[in-house]
Amino acid sequence: MTEKTTGASYAAAGVDIEAGDRAVELMKEWVKKTQRPEVLGGLGGFAGLFDASALKRYERPLLASATDGVGTKVDIARQLGVYDTIGHDLVAMVMDDIVVCGAEPLFMTDYICVGKVHPERVAAIVKGIAEGCVLAGCALVGGETAEHPGLLGPDDFDVAGAGTGVVEYDRLLGADRIRMGDAVIAMASSGLHSNGYSLVRHVLFDRAGMSLDQHVEELGRTLGEELLEPTKIYSLDCLALTRTAEVHAYSHITGGGLAANLARVIPDHLHATVDRSTWTPGAVFDLVGKAGSVERLELEKTLNMGVGMMAVVPQESVDVALTTLADRGVDAWVAGEILDRGDHAEGATLTGSYAV
Repeated sequence: MTEKTTGASYAAAGVDIEAGDRAVELMKEWVKKTQRPEVLGGLGGFAGLFDASALKRYERPLLASATDGVGTKVDIARQLGVYDTIGHDLVAMVMDDIVVCGAEPLFMTDYICVGKVHPERVAAIVKGIAEGCVLAGCALVGGETAEHPGLLGPDDFDVAGAGTGVVEYDRLLGADRIRMGDAVIAMASSGLHSNGYSLVRHVLFDRAGMSLDQHVEELGRTLGEELLEPTKIYSLDCLALTRTAEVHAYSHITGGGLAANLARVIPDHLHATVDRSTWTPGAVFDLVGKAGSVERLELEKTLNMGVGMMAVVPQESVDVALTTLADRGVDAWVAGEILDRGDHAEGATLTGSYAV
């Protein structure tokens, strides 16, 4: 009698191809909502297609690209079981980097890595990415969902994305355009955005012993709701601003904080000063600082402190810039100015104390 043996299989190793196929079917309706006329084909191909003939209207088109993730904020989504907002964060992190140089976001691809494919969960993540792409004005042309059993737990996941935009060569924004006397305009953040969560989680959970379902009076909602607040997407606001006012540069305030990111677009002979007294950081920043006895400079090196994007504009463009942003519902104000570098070693510094 021959002994019956059972051979190894992909499914036995933990990879469910059928679940992956169902996830693709569920996400198709959301991807369709992001389509631009330049996009060819549908979801499911080996590559996304974008008709580059649309760039013929440019005299010298420059392609801008960026890639990013959302860091340990994904663990907050996992713990709360909320998966349809983390995609907003991903799009913001990628496309708001692209718009900094004045580029129009064109298309994006995503990469979702999971321990086990739960089709509805993956579709919810993609739903958030698609909604973010709509807010950024770009198309979601494709992506990849990878199942990594044994490497990630069944409920663990991570997301990353890459995007492409285009800008006319002679409209490229950056340090070369900035002049002494320019104004620095701050645009309010929606909260922590997607940076500094390793510090935030350590302070609030490990040191302060707080829980995600805990209602925090000064926040006016639960801690989990605050920490999962989606990152604001500024792409279309910045593009609108460049159409109505003269803009010399943008700075996306992400990892490293406000001063360090602003310094990235300041030329060597100039210096940006930002006056803290022009705004009051949201309650969550004060909460993190007090709960962990975190010094102000450490907070400022890690978190955005209530400013998600900055624009450098000539003084004569300030009024129209603020009006444009206000009309689009963006809370913005003059926060600083561009001066001679002098003895400053850094390209940007914060002065004064925050308003109370």
